[in-house]
Amino acid sequence: MNETKSLAWLTKPIATLDKVNEEAARYRQTQLTKPPGSLGRLEEIAIRMAALQGTASPGIERVQIAIFVGDHGVAAENVSAFPQSVTSEMIKNFANGGAAINALADEINAPLDLINMGTAHDPGLFDEVTNHNIGPGTANFTIEPAMTAEQLNQSLAAGHDAIECAQFAGAQLFVGGEMGIANSTAASALAACLLSISPTYLTGPGTGLDAQGISHKIKVIQRAIDLHKTFIDSPLEALRRVGGFEIAALSGAYIRCAQVGMPAIVDGFVASVAALVAEQFRPGITDWLLFSHRSTEPGHKIVLDALKVKPLLDLGLRLGEGSGAATAVPILRLACALHNKMATFNEASISKTE
Repeated sequence: MNETKSLAWLTKPIATLDKVNEEAARYRQTQLTKPPGSLGRLEEIAIRMAALQGTASPGIERVQIAIFVGDHGVAAENVSAFPQSVTSEMIKNFANGGAAINALADEINAPLDLINMGTAHDPGLFDEVTNHNIGPGTANFTIEPAMTAEQLNQSLAAGHDAIECAQFAGAQLFVGGEMGIANSTAASALAACLLSISPTYLTGPGTGLDAQGISHKIKVIQRAIDLHKTFIDSPLEALRRVGGFEIAALSGAYIRCAQVGMPAIVDGFVASVAALVAEQFRPGITDWLLFSHRSTEPGHKIVLDALKVKPLLDLGLRLGEGSGAATAVPILRLACALHNKMATFNEASISKTE
């Protein structure tokens, strides 16, 4: 087991946005050879990236992807359409380059870190995989807390360390992904606790449950909420009791991104719940987060609305793995390219409307 990192890092200040460069980028948008606002959200993205990167000419050439994988004890309650062994099998698939995120990482030319937080079945050793071995998955949170305090600390620290590595590599944008059988159950339970909303509204098919399976999943989550609700007094305690290793790692990563001033693009439902934990724990975290897409999981829209954010895409995605976030990267790049490469009215000798 890895040595537990001190949690003192969690309270370090959040970086401030560069308002000077934000305004410089906003002004440049008014000078480009187009009607004002005609590029819609692409203009907003470029201005936002200027504030995040501290330059009036933002760019996203260097992207770092990290996929956190972990199993969930609540899988014993038959809340997934797939067996728990799939988690370790997917680690092999990631390592062999066969998953969706592998293809996307290749297309956007982004290094991919694979981080095994702890699985019920041993996937074996791969040079491409970092093993944290926090435990053989979380505990069944319908019976006891999903994690011990030490396991929570280690999971958060794994996210911290992933951002340290990304920063050392010179990344301009972080993409976080997750994989773990039954983690949509954990995400729904966690969102229900954080937002004080019935799991009925937050729970969806996950890997492909039918209506009967979803109904059973809701009942399982409600049992867990009834068990833990009187003990939950903070976002991190909610995370410890009904979350997961990989969800906690993403929360830690988003917190660290905000501290070091590295923009991150958030993936789907599970990743957005991790962002919700981070934002409730440290308000202002979402200033450093962009949200890639709205998934078909019913709880995702509720979480996005709670965070008061608007995702870039709505493509009917629900895979996870960071796939939606990686899919949105070319849009971010195009927004920056338009901002930097278009001519101004003066440069093109075009009359500007008064």
